[in-house]
Amino acid sequence: MLFSRKALEMPTPETALKGRPDAIPTAPTHFVDGHPLKGPYPEGLRTAQFAMGCFWGVERKFWQLPGVWVTAVGYVAGITPNPSYEEVCSGRTGHTEAVLVVYDPAVLSYEALLKAFWEGHDPTQGMRQGNDVGSQYRSGIYTADAEQAKAAADSRDAYQAALSARGYDEITTEIAPAGEFYFAEAYHQQYLAKNPAGYCGVGGTGVSCPIGVGVGA
Repeated sequence: MLFSRKALEMPTPETALKGRPDAIPTAPTHFVDGHPLKGPYPEGLRTAQFAMGCFWGVERKFWQLPGVWVTAVGYVAGITPNPSYEEVCSGRTGHTEAVLVVYDPAVLSYEALLKAFWEGHDPTQGMRQGNDVGSQYRSGIYTADAEQAKAAADSRDAYQAALSARGYDEITTEIAPAGEFYFAEAYHQQYLAKNPAGYCGVGGTGVSCPIGVGVGA
């Protein structure tokens, strides 16, 4: 598939699509575990947001981790309110495809999620991931608080050293505070559970991320 240069550039508030006031309809529950996508979530659970390419394959990586309570795919870090998939793919909303991860920190640490993030894709590719090209495929970590932000930055620095030792370029992953998470359309949620032979364009570098995987406090 060919992509225009425009899809590789971020829009401005003036050039972004206008969007809509109401949310795009999505599935009420997770296709695999039956938990509500939008909550309410059990007390004590935490949230994390990651973007690392086509969200179909990314979501599966996270829902398979012990300690993850529910996952959902959506659009983050853009301008257009309540965007549709087609609008995001146009490159004119500024969003990237992302996964919301709701997890139990007594079972699974945030550092373990970061390790899965770094090792699950190639974070040096800029506005693409493999054959998927466009601003909606850029790598990102969107943090819930200062603790997550520090852990994300520390893990990036550690992984950069490991990647550089193997000849990889600079990490292009953006790390920013989490904003509005716009849930994607129902057919995108848990897509690879519904379509086991479906496309998954996400793959790692084969370089291990040297961060801890202990249980969170």
